[in-house]
Amino acid sequence: MRQLKKPKTSFICQKCGAASPKWLGRCTECGEWGSMLEEVITPSISSPRHSLSAEKPLSLQDVKVITSSRLTTEIKEFDRILGGGIVIGSAALIGGDPGIGKSTLLLQVSNKLAIEGLKILYVSAEESVFQTKLRAQRLGISHDNIWLVSETNTSVICSYIEEYKPNLVVLDSIQMVYKPEIPSSPGTLTQVRESTMDLVYLCKRSGVSLFLVGHITKEGSIAGPKSLEHIVDTVLYFEGDRFQSFRILRTVKNRFGSTNEIGVFEMRDDGLAEVTNPSELFISSRPGGSDVGGTVIVASFIGSRPFLVEVQALTSRAYYSQPARRVSGVDFNRTVMVLAVLERRLGLTLGSQDVYVNVVGGVKIDEPAVDLGIAIAVYSSYKNKPIPRGVVFIGEVGLTGEIRAVNQIETRIQESARLGFNKVVIPKVNLPTGQVKTLNKATDYLSRGTKDTDKVEIIKHSYLSEVVKELVW
Repeated sequence: MRQLKKPKTSFICQKCGAASPKWLGRCTECGEWGSMLEEVITPSISSPRHSLSAEKPLSLQDVKVITSSRLTTEIKEFDRILGGGIVIGSAALIGGDPGIGKSTLLLQVSNKLAIEGLKILYVSAEESVFQTKLRAQRLGISHDNIWLVSETNTSVICSYIEEYKPNLVVLDSIQMVYKPEIPSSPGTLTQVRESTMDLVYLCKRSGVSLFLVGHITKEGSIAGPKSLEHIVDTVLYFEGDRFQSFRILRTVKNRFGSTNEIGVFEMRDDGLAEVTNPSELFISSRPGGSDVGGTVIVASFIGSRPFLVEVQALTSRAYYSQPARRVSGVDFNRTVMVLAVLERRLGLTLGSQDVYVNVVGGVKIDEPAVDLGIAIAVYSSYKNKPIPRGVVFIGEVGLTGEIRAVNQIETRIQESARLGFNKVVIPKVNLPTGQVKTLNKATDYLSRGTKDTDKVEIIKHSYLSEVVKELVW
């Protein structure tokens, strides 16, 4: 009796996509442990993949631009991080920890678009339509333009898209769908990549916007290799503790907008609500009184809007030969540089101190304008003396201890004045001499959007030592 040939298999790294003829405990390409899974080699896929467009090459001048190329959801935080709305025919990948609100947000987005008369196809690969209906009822969502289906077969999902011709497709989640002609199990690299490519090609060819939900690994990245992120146009990450109410939606990749924007939401009983004033959120938990050292307020820019955040620092005696440096929310290398400036220019003995720096609220800041705030927070903690309340720090710190200019200084000061802060420390080179006539009266650009009684004292300095000497002690 003739025996059937055993199908050829290969071990594929689920992190980077590297292949090996035998199992390896550690991937030789990316160094990931335990990521090699056995998959059946498929020389060719039976279902041909169609091209993105059936048109012939056109001259750049002959290409017609769609007048309304974006779908606005009226959720301002969501529209802004996408660059003004959902681009028609685009594909987006959204990831986050389980229970953080990915499905909730996409249901609310679907409801907003359905109210505008657009057709939505919501494909649930993890739940039944009954379970999805229960979530929609809890959120107060019920509209005839939202079509629900529970399906995991990629070919069937594509047939639904071609039949119903929706304006938006939501697939929750991509790790659960599969192509039957590929013998590997759902969630593997081959299945995820091939299913994503089929869906993206079909939606781009049909002018349908696509949202894919991705699982998060224990390392905090979307499950599957980076090649999955290269296929889509936009990658969004939901950040925050699911046991707390506030969520931050961050753009990691965006072909149609900025990657510096974030959206702040609050999880409530009726779904996710926008936080229109996130600055108040990030500074509302500051301890009362002025007897706490090592905490300052800085004015930063995230994307296109100013943020006032609280930076905390703590120094303590090191018990090991190598002092600890722990940083959360700011750039580690810049923080270490600021510590070196403090030790050399201001005489702090930080070589025997463990230093911890944290940004309250879980927000991440990667601009140098917060250097001055970090330096003052560390200095305050080291001397165990508090910073006077009502002061905002803005400025980049150079290696010689100078305070360098930053951009958007007027908007930062305006945001500080609007939130009731009466003193703003800025680089001396930022404002020309004579622009601010008195220190006890806000200029015209500061009074826009603020009350008439607001008064802002602008303190200008050139060196870090001047700030410490005049303002702190």
